[in-house]
Amino acid sequence: MKIIRITTECEVSAVEFPAGSISKQNEVLRKLIGPQCELYEHVMPDRLYSVMGGPDTPGDCVSMLVDEEGLYHDLDINFIGSWLYKTDIHGFPIVGNILIVGERWDRDGIVFCGIPDQQFSRLHPQFEHMAEKPGSVPKKGEIGQ
Repeated sequence: MKIIRITTECEVSAVEFPAGSISKQNEVLRKLIGPQCELYEHVMPDRLYSVMGGPDTPGDCVSMLVDEEGLYHDLDINFIGSWLYKTDIHGFPIVGNILIVGERWDRDGIVFCGIPDQQFSRLHPQFEHMAEKPGSVPKKGEIGQ
């Protein structure tokens, strides 16, 4: 199954969810987020569910992974991630590349996974449209810095 990677340049790509142990998966996820990412944060941004129609049931949903220390690393604003997170309302931006991943229940609790095909088919085109269509994502200056 695939996940969605969105860069600070609004480039949207589909990436296979990494195989292997949870440790190996986390290593690959951190690299996809960015070369400085040592710790990612799990975020459940409201607009991913309320506007884009992503499922939000814990263990059967999609969520966003971001660089926990992105502001410390002085990373660029991710306009799509910030829009999902409602930065235009509260002023706290999402910075660096983001990943949209699936979640599932495992014997140890909730784990990250690829996005189920039906959910991916609904979300991926919406992100591509946002990235391609001028004005569909808040502009620099419209988001608190």
